[in-house]
Amino acid sequence: MFLILPKALTKNVRAFLFSSVLLILFTPFRAGAQNSYDIDLLTKEFHSGRRDALRKLMDDSSVAVFFSATIKNRSNDVDYEFHQDPNFYYLTGLNEENALLLVFKNDVQIGSAAANEFLFLEDRDPKTERWTGKKMGIDGAKTILGIQNAFSSSSFADFKIDLSRFKKVYCLKENETQLFTGFLSTILSLTTLDSYATKEMTAKLRELKTKEELDLMRKAISITCDGIKEAMKALEPGMYEYNAEAIGEYVFKSKGAEDVGYPSIVGGGENSCILHYETNRKKLSAKDMLVCDIGAEYHGYSADVTRTFPVSGKFSDEQKTIYNIVLEAQQAGIAKCRAGEDFRAPHKEATAIIQKRLLELGIIKQPNEVNKYFFHGTSHYLGLDVHDVGIYGKLKPNSVITVEPGIYIPFGSDCDEKWWNIGIRIEDDVLITETEPDVLSSCVPKTTEEIEALMKQESLFNLMKK
Repeated sequence: MFLILPKALTKNVRAFLFSSVLLILFTPFRAGAQNSYDIDLLTKEFHSGRRDALRKLMDDSSVAVFFSATIKNRSNDVDYEFHQDPNFYYLTGLNEENALLLVFKNDVQIGSAAANEFLFLEDRDPKTERWTGKKMGIDGAKTILGIQNAFSSSSFADFKIDLSRFKKVYCLKENETQLFTGFLSTILSLTTLDSYATKEMTAKLRELKTKEELDLMRKAISITCDGIKEAMKALEPGMYEYNAEAIGEYVFKSKGAEDVGYPSIVGGGENSCILHYETNRKKLSAKDMLVCDIGAEYHGYSADVTRTFPVSGKFSDEQKTIYNIVLEAQQAGIAKCRAGEDFRAPHKEATAIIQKRLLELGIIKQPNEVNKYFFHGTSHYLGLDVHDVGIYGKLKPNSVITVEPGIYIPFGSDCDEKWWNIGIRIEDDVLITETEPDVLSSCVPKTTEEIEALMKQESLFNLMKK
């Protein structure tokens, strides 16, 4: 890349512009801060557009207050890797702690500035940055995030912001803050505070994805499908659950995902019947089924895909029977993923299939006993959170939901013991459109025949052991 500046500029101006561009292009930021390496991050125009959309939902003479997430301590002097509050990231693009965003319905005067949005964030500190990496800083907020009224968090108290003069204040009570503790306490004491409306507004906005968001979600889901496929090919008796987990998560990182969207659920045998099993330490035998519920997080957006497959590479008759019931239920649920349908329509359809088939097999004796073996919902929204926010009313185009029915028959269940320790869940990420549902995670196989065929293929991880 070559940088060419007009000759008409003075020497000092040319030097300033050159150094500024180099700073933006080549300055590395720490993991918790905005990075300058990825070229497919959400744009400042996206975040600005989301703030404008929020204003349209706000009442007259109102202000919305959003706090960034804080650093969480893991143990002693080791912290967890920073993860930004989803609403804060959605509205700003800033991936740092100790920051505050104020969004006003109309322009207001704060200090010497008149505007409808103000961002307070930490100053850059060369000494600290030597340890943890460079931060955005005020200049970066203006140039990279496009928020012109950006100020130092340390100067916030000097602005003496009085929220009592507004008819309504939007803020989430559960937000944590260190630097703005006094300000949060004041907000919580206001009679004009409306945290419920804050949740409702952010849920309405985040439920419907823009094209930019869907591009990132497709990337996260594609990476996740690749991870599951590699785990399928590599799986064999004698491996541990954590081996399969490691393979999936290796693929995530190797393809550019920053993290997992949630702790990976990789449970075999009796552990396949535990819904949110995360220990992943069991040694797997040929008779086990493995539930692999994993999701890559790419630029803040999470995938959530589940496949269940036999450790031996071939389904037993009992495993195949239960598996095909779950698959039938899932396909029926996906067919209900249409705009205008009630959010619970996929769950009702899937439950009806499972109930009917378990009665036919004699696994349950009464219809209401289906809850013994299918005891969770079928769908949730997906986005910046794996269990993303939404209104949970009618399904709308451009929302993404999961469809994930399951059957879990633990040891000692009140049925023939040939069914014991069979736990199966099949989950896909589905985009609601104006017409047919778009299964974004169809890139990983899910029929028994397709799974068995894929598991016969050699994996690079198996070759590494030879």
